[in-house]
Amino acid sequence: MTDSSRPVADSARRSTAAAGGALPLAGVRVVEFSHMVMGPTCGMVLGDLGAEVIKVEPIEGDRTRHLLGAGAGFFPMFNRNKRSVALDLRHPRGLEAARRLALSADVVVQNFKPGVMGKYGLDYAGLADENARLIYVNHMGFLPGPYEHRTALDEVVQMMGGLAYMTGRPGDPLRAGASVNDIMGGMFGAIGAMAALMQRGITGRGQEVDSALFENNVFLVGQHMMQYAVTGQPAAPMPERISSWALYDVFSVQDGEQIFLAAVSDAQWATFCDAFGFDDLRADPRLATNNDRVRARPTLMPDLRQRLAGFRASEIAERFERHGLPYAPIARPEQLFDDPHLQATGGLAEITLPDGERAGQSARTALLPLRIGGQRPGVRANPPPLGQDTLAVLQGLGYTPAECAALQASGAVR
Repeated sequence: MTDSSRPVADSARRSTAAAGGALPLAGVRVVEFSHMVMGPTCGMVLGDLGAEVIKVEPIEGDRTRHLLGAGAGFFPMFNRNKRSVALDLRHPRGLEAARRLALSADVVVQNFKPGVMGKYGLDYAGLADENARLIYVNHMGFLPGPYEHRTALDEVVQMMGGLAYMTGRPGDPLRAGASVNDIMGGMFGAIGAMAALMQRGITGRGQEVDSALFENNVFLVGQHMMQYAVTGQPAAPMPERISSWALYDVFSVQDGEQIFLAAVSDAQWATFCDAFGFDDLRADPRLATNNDRVRARPTLMPDLRQRLAGFRASEIAERFERHGLPYAPIARPEQLFDDPHLQATGGLAEITLPDGERAGQSARTALLPLRIGGQRPGVRANPPPLGQDTLAVLQGLGYTPAECAALQASGAVR
């Protein structure tokens, strides 16, 4: 699409959305050169919000299609609402097709090591001269600086960025139980892309956006950095933290069940005491205010644990629910498939698995945690089989059926 036609397309997208029914990013084309979690998360967010997302994979496919263990869920989770094009960038004709595709995009997303995309002429500098409206989102380990050429993983930045220290016990740093930096880094990439799209609507020009794992991790622990700045005391790891509230912890109760309980205001503390008949605690002047109770935690918490140990978790939950107090069962991820709230609110959606031993079978996946116009953005397209859309996309770029067949025969595309 030429530059002169872009403003008309932007206007048409706004009009369509305003007329109702279209998702916010309908009409935006995203070309995604990515793998693992960070880049695919960015593409998934943009795709869930209505963009046409074309995932460019190597001929052998994204490696996450066949990971085991903790990586087995990567591809089906982060690659819905996308089309798959398989190209060999090392083949001149495959690279030419990739370049033509990238130049057709509103947004290019990539998360390879520094210099990889430039080697193929597919970096921002190699594309922007021919498409000044292009928005190019880099997902990297570190923003430009002394660390930028290091190889980063979620674990790497959690360890060097203080998150593993805060999560584990003293002397036992522990990564968070999900790919928090990869996922949030992709989300920040999507936020940057959407901001750049808005600015392009004003200036008519695209720009480059950078999102990085390490800087994302620093943002996550920023509250603990500020705790030190405000108090002069280093933040303790979460298992040893000085809580801001007295009742704010996991309790082991009857039959070994566990439940998280909290009372984060003086009113909630009074309600808690009333709900369980702890009149002596409510009347104790040493526990009158939240800060009093925090100071009394060394003796108060053992007392509360003993008082609550004989209750069933379900009984405690019922009382907390009835009185509007915060509580939570200790759930495992697989139990969320049967969560009544997620089922009632449409928080999970069916997809068809594209790879592995369960290929072709259905599963439910978590949707974006937001509503737009009262609706959850859902699954419009399953995670695609490798190369499912190669020929259709190439023909949309102007390749004839004969040219597509020649490309396939040469091994440049799949």
